[in-house]
Amino acid sequence: MILTHRLSSFLLLALFLDGCVAAPNQHTDFTDVCRQISQEISNASEVFYPEDNEHWATSSSQASACSVEPGAVQDLAKIVKILGTTRTPFGVKSGGHATNPGFSSTPGVQITMFRFNEVTYRPESQTAVIGSGLIFDDVYARLAPNNVSVLGGRVSEIGVGGFLLGGGYAWHTNQRGLAVDTILAYELVKPNGEVATVTEASDPELFFGLKGVVTRFTMKAFPQGPVWGGLITYLLLQIPDVTTAFIKFVSTATDPKASLINAYNSFSGQPVVSLLLFYDGPSPPSGMFDDFLSIPAASQDISTRSLFHLFSHLLRIKPLGRGQCVYLDEARYSNNLRGVFHTVPLVSFTPRVLDTIFNESMIMGMNVVQDSGILVSYAVEPFLPTILSHNTSPTAYPPTRNQAFYPFNIFYSWTAETFDNTLLDSIRASSDRIRDVVVGIDPSIADAPLYPNYAIFDTPLQKMYGENVDRLKALKARVDPNNVMGLAGGFKF
Repeated sequence: MILTHRLSSFLLLALFLDGCVAAPNQHTDFTDVCRQISQEISNASEVFYPEDNEHWATSSSQASACSVEPGAVQDLAKIVKILGTTRTPFGVKSGGHATNPGFSSTPGVQITMFRFNEVTYRPESQTAVIGSGLIFDDVYARLAPNNVSVLGGRVSEIGVGGFLLGGGYAWHTNQRGLAVDTILAYELVKPNGEVATVTEASDPELFFGLKGVVTRFTMKAFPQGPVWGGLITYLLLQIPDVTTAFIKFVSTATDPKASLINAYNSFSGQPVVSLLLFYDGPSPPSGMFDDFLSIPAASQDISTRSLFHLFSHLLRIKPLGRGQCVYLDEARYSNNLRGVFHTVPLVSFTPRVLDTIFNESMIMGMNVVQDSGILVSYAVEPFLPTILSHNTSPTAYPPTRNQAFYPFNIFYSWTAETFDNTLLDSIRASSDRIRDVVVGIDPSIADAPLYPNYAIFDTPLQKMYGENVDRLKALKARVDPNNVMGLAGGFKF
């Protein structure tokens, strides 16, 4: 789990059949297409010049010809149809948090989804309809008066679209499974411009592998009361004790309401741990988190509050400078920062694994400073081994539900574009070193799937979707024979 500031972008799984369809429009001036879109859409939507292409990481931004904000699904359908007919490159952006270059940005037409912002609770079916352009802070806040919630992001300002389409690990995953396991229906604009409501009954294969331009999700809603938790920040001298407490917790905790994220960070070469604790209730059982709470901390903010207020409060925590509290989310946020995510799947948290991760965070945290590096983060995210048992229906990710492999996020942030390739090589090398250690301990990790929302842009498809790759290619051939989604960014089939 990466502790993020801006909402997640759509992970467009642009399934690609090489050589089978027309190539993208090779012209670099797409303003005629922008004008055509402007003439076709209703007053609910707008086209903007100059482009609206800001991303959380500047390394993910491109200068687009224009940006369009559709406010009606039929307008979005017209836009997609125009883009497919004219073979115009496009990007679909919720909040622009994708760090993989070109995944949600484009030199062509940028589609921003912010106007799809519905939150409707249906008590008779215990479901919620959620617009894909929202962030989960807003979802939690608007569902709170009904004392219900949905499975969503674990820190502030995570976007609905990318999080759900990528699988989605939530604070409630131990109790309910992945967020994708709680989705009942998608409203989808197909590559040919057709609008469809996709359910497991209406089209089981598309429901299994669905990615793309989704406007809203119908999700299971669950009762939600006050929660307990917050952030604790530890400095270097306390990190060994934090690691010991973490190993004890993951080896003994069985309460599905309890969860945490343990992030080994280095901010401008300064090692810290950001520990996020969560309990789905007003207070945890006595002793559950005492080992962490007894360790001297640089800062501690733990209390009982609503789910929404937990998230909104965490957003306001600021880095105070050297030797002071550094919260991962805010420490790495800047309009001028570049960045990249990567991951290694984990299945166990032995002292050797945790020591390897901490050493990587400390050494690489110092090494990247000379390459304009600001922050490195290695966030360890334990779950119960039963998390994949809550859903019996297969999903594209994970490709197997026989064993739970836990997400583990690595993040590097820097300022100078000249060091892009250097830092990309560094994060790959660091993840490889960690992978070598965990595979040496447990060879089953060698074939474990990588979490797509964390995987770097050149990750092979087989590493994320395993045996499902061929099935997804067949689905692509049926739903998108003209490769319209190949005009957008994302992992290509």
